[in-house]
Amino acid sequence: MTVHTSAPRVAAARSIPFARTVIGPDARSAVAQVLESGWVTTGQQVADFEREFADHVGAARGVAVSSCTAGLELALRGLGLARGSRVLMSTNTFCGAAGAITHAGLVPVLADVDPWTAVPAEEHIRAAVRDVGGVSAMVVMHLGGNPVDVDAAAAAAGIGLDHVIEDAAHALGTWVGTRPVGSIARATCFSFYATKNLAIGEGGMVTTLDEDFAEVMARTRLHGMSRDAWRRYSPGASWRYDVADDGLKANLTDVQAAIGRAQLRRFDTDQARRREVAARYDAQLSSLPWVSLPPRPVEGRHAWHLYAVRVHSGFPVARDELIDRLNDQGIGTSVHFIPLHRLTWHVEHCVVPAGGLPGADAVFATTLSLPFDQNLTDDDVDEVCAALWRIGGTR
Repeated sequence: MTVHTSAPRVAAARSIPFARTVIGPDARSAVAQVLESGWVTTGQQVADFEREFADHVGAARGVAVSSCTAGLELALRGLGLARGSRVLMSTNTFCGAAGAITHAGLVPVLADVDPWTAVPAEEHIRAAVRDVGGVSAMVVMHLGGNPVDVDAAAAAAGIGLDHVIEDAAHALGTWVGTRPVGSIARATCFSFYATKNLAIGEGGMVTTLDEDFAEVMARTRLHGMSRDAWRRYSPGASWRYDVADDGLKANLTDVQAAIGRAQLRRFDTDQARRREVAARYDAQLSSLPWVSLPPRPVEGRHAWHLYAVRVHSGFPVARDELIDRLNDQGIGTSVHFIPLHRLTWHVEHCVVPAGGLPGADAVFATTLSLPFDQNLTDDDVDEVCAALWRIGGTR
């Protein structure tokens, strides 16, 4: 008997990856100075980064943390909610956001999303709240950098802004109307992961207008200790400390902060390039049949963390096959996100409406994030667009 097997798909070397991390010479020099200083953990560099970052987004305080996910957990803990309280969130988000809620002893309630914006509209928020009889808090995510009306979302949920935590992992540079994200809700959590607009590799920042709230998070990021090592081991300092809060190990290091400070100084320039890349994609893809461009804010400012198109049913190949075809041509892509209600652990630990979440299912089936960062050249963008036209149509 002859058994016929198909050869495995072998992807080409990715000439255009989904995202590239570039750490410039200023950041490398700053790291070298930290290494030579003899103090590499949380210290003066972190304190300076917190101050500069808070100033950048118009917040009173910044608290540097090990990740955006850790920041979300610390902020949620800081709300002082009763264990088991319900927290509303979008099902179309990264899985870590739900983990932050459960690790804080709270219960995620999943809301459906608008099929166009891919975030919960006011009617979806009201429906989710009605289904569970009310929520105590809410996590609002600015998906891809596109601003969400935080005030309207809070009103639809029946809570005040003091019980809203913003997930701004995609949203450094986003403005809601005339206000920069980071200066609106009780706390806002940013990410410095390798693919983000301000990339360190890992790390995050929580900003707030509430000084007391910031102090709570500053303690809980380091086991709840009243004095960190920098303040205990500085000349003339006391080694004594107290632990008044149940905390985590979630601090940022001076090495990371040195990179972050250098990246922040070039942030506006990088953002300008991201807008240019988005405009170049727009110009070449706006007439591609059965593909929709990313949604834009009616007012405010898009941070352009992602450039996510929609591939509709009339396109010659389905979304997943398109991903494979682009990969074969050396073009990396991603999908943001697999909805939480499609993930095993989250089905068991989140409140999922009995009627399902059809808006998020529709978004998931069609969304595709194209290569996008400030390091893309015009030729890179042209090559991606040409590949999409070869697969999907002619001009």
